[in-house]
Amino acid sequence: MNRFLKYLLAISLLATGMTVHAGDDALRHTTDVLCLVPDATALGVAIAKHDTEGLKQLGLSTATCLAVNYGLELCIKKDRPDGTGHHAFPSTHTAVAFNGSTFLMKRYGWKWGVPAYVVSSFVAWGRVKTDRHDWWDVLGGAAIGAGSAFIFTRPFVKNVDVAISPTTFGDRAYGMTATIQF
Repeated sequence: MNRFLKYLLAISLLATGMTVHAGDDALRHTTDVLCLVPDATALGVAIAKHDTEGLKQLGLSTATCLAVNYGLELCIKKDRPDGTGHHAFPSTHTAVAFNGSTFLMKRYGWKWGVPAYVVSSFVAWGRVKTDRHDWWDVLGGAAIGAGSAFIFTRPFVKNVDVAISPTTFGDRAYGMTATIQF
């Protein structure tokens, strides 16, 4: 399962590179799909690792991300640069992508987070390139997505052994020694 998820992320990165020079329609549709890849990868990793606490954290961060994002879209009527509507701020695509990327980075480390951030950054760039958003729209979405994940996500630690023992240092110095093995 772990290998499958890494292939999923690799294919996403490949698709990201292939659509950089494609037309705006292809780029827009690619960002429509790629915005879900970090969250889908996070879900897959949590399931593969039997990380029920991580699943809860991902669910809470994603729900918060979407609630804040849609709440702001309802309150702020900003027209899209391409004129297709007035729900430009913040970018939902970017918020969802950065939520998943930040969850992966914070919960499972940089090996999962860095490739996911590449995909998320491509989504943000693509939304601006296709005139669906301005830079401040995607920056707002990225802040909401990353912020939601930062609030709820804790690092994944499995099989941690802690040993605490009394220690003496010479005749008059006493203390405690703690060892953590993971």
